[in-house]
Amino acid sequence: MTQEALGTYLNDHLAGSVTAVEVLERAIESSEDSALGPFLSELLEAIEDDRDLLRHLLKRIGVAESPLKKAGAWLAEKVGRAKLRDSGNPAALGRLELLEMLATGIHGKLALWRSLEVAAPRHPELADLDFGGLQRRAKEQHDSVEVHRLAAAGEAL
Repeated sequence: MTQEALGTYLNDHLAGSVTAVEVLERAIESSEDSALGPFLSELLEAIEDDRDLLRHLLKRIGVAESPLKKAGAWLAEKVGRAKLRDSGNPAALGRLELLEMLATGIHGKLALWRSLEVAAPRHPELADLDFGGLQRRAKEQHDSVEVHRLAAAGEAL
């Protein structure tokens, strides 16, 4: 992985985290009175921590954040929001789709940490990362989202 490829890869995942943060902030607002709200708030904090780490890594390798990719992620979230609103989805189905999207994104984050671990020997900027801890955290996030996703599936389907 060249520095340029590494920067592109990190920017792609940063864009994904921008989408996740946007989606979670909106979901938290609409879930304030439910048991899902506190869980989503905790998940948001963890995703923001990972987003901050990605930003730090980009700075460390000397690659700027891609405003185009972040804008695309922002736009994708808005299109997804419109899709849910216009489709007349009941709330339970909307929760299911939200949680599936988050689970997919977290699975992608797990893949990111695994890929960076493989690339680390060629990139000293990555040497001090706790890949095992990052992967465990992603798995724990995924597993906790999965519990809520399955409950939403039981309600919605």
